[in-house]
Amino acid sequence: MLAKWDLFRDLRSAEDEFDRIAGRAFSRDTWVPALDVRESQDRFDVTVDLPGLEPGDVNVTFEDGMLSISGKREFSVEDRGETWHRIERSFGTFARSMRLPQTADTERIEATFDKGVLTISVPKTEQAKPKTIEVRSR
Repeated sequence: MLAKWDLFRDLRSAEDEFDRIAGRAFSRDTWVPALDVRESQDRFDVTVDLPGLEPGDVNVTFEDGMLSISGKREFSVEDRGETWHRIERSFGTFARSMRLPQTADTERIEATFDKGVLTISVPKTEQAKPKTIEVRSR
């Protein structure tokens, strides 16, 4: 009997072996929330997907030019005699950091949280905003 060839079987086996050797710190099970950074004329916006969390579960700090986001998502298990066959959702602590440019007005950073999405708005300083120079005739 022929077995169906699975293109990704060897890749999954290699990933599983890497996870076993390197441990959880470097495995695909480590939770690193998705993060986007967008720049407009007057600000930077950082958006982080944090499903299942509440605003109180998240810390946002700024120190020495670094914007840091951290928190923890708990894995809650109710032991009702059930058997888990697969756990893919990540949990535990997480941390993301990024250096802000000199043009960031760090005194006016704001963070909002809505439906599991954290948005951090970092305005630019007035000096960083583009200026239009009037051209006059003589």
